Amino acid sequence: MIKVVKREGNFTVSAKKSTGMFDKARQVKKVVSETIWLFGLHAVRDALKNPLREKLKLIVTQNAADKLSSDIAFNKIKFEISDSKKFTAPIDNQSVHQGAALEVRPLKWGEISEICKPLDKSARVVMLDQVTDPNNVGAILRSAEVFGALAVIAPLRYSAPETGALAKTASGALERQPYLRVKNLSETIKKLKSMGYFIIGMDGDGDSNLDELTTLKEGPLAIVVGAEGPGLRQKTKENCDVLVKIPAVKKFGSLNVSNATAVALYSTILRKH
Repeated sequence: MIKVVKREGNFTVSAKKSTGMFDKARQVKKVVSETIWLFGLHAVRDALKNPLREKLKLIVTQNAADKLSSDIAFNKIKFEISDSKKFTAPIDNQSVHQGAALEVRPLKWGEISEICKPLDKSARVVMLDQVTDPNNVGAILRSAEVFGALAVIAPLRYSAPETGALAKTASGALERQPYLRVKNLSETIKKLKSMGYFIIGMDGDGDSNLDELTTLKEGPLAIVVGAEGPGLRQKTKENCDVLVKIPAVKKFGSLNVSNATAVALYSTILRKH
């Protein structure tokens, strides 16, 4: 029998060439796919501080280890020292890792019915309709945290998963701001409506301007934003209670999705008072 050795991330599969070998390899590949490598001092530090985050492996340069020493000691996590010129973590060579990379499992925040429960009329939720750029999602998570949103919700398909790039752009917000990925965005919108949310779709051709939201009935709000270019899908628009646009001072020009989300969140905060 031929012995096969296959490398899968940090796991090695060694078995005789058989059906059992391939089954085991698939299982190992699934385990690998369920882990994420976070990188950058800020992202790694915040993950180390997060008691909900399952940490698996830490690779750091000596300089980064010194900067993270208290967080490493608090977690009692074993770590590997890597040469700064030949950083050994399995991340893209172009990643700005600052000498720190941490392998973790994705966070499990819980059910929407609990996370997004509107305890008062100031409840805010952000929903992403096929926003796939991790940098945009990371920036949206930062804004959501700053402006007090209960969660950022996105579909499982055609959305940005938790990645090192997303975490770095989020600048720590990924560890504190619930990022919930759901099977069906339209059904989730309906669920939020049943929980008392008023659904606002951000659309360049909306009938109302964002600054006119002050005339709407106060209460929990869900802000839905779409990908740059295509915007909201038709079915998503149909499930919104109102479509609004951000008025521009000049005739041409537009905001990217993360900036538009920040403006919308801030406007709804003004609406609360």
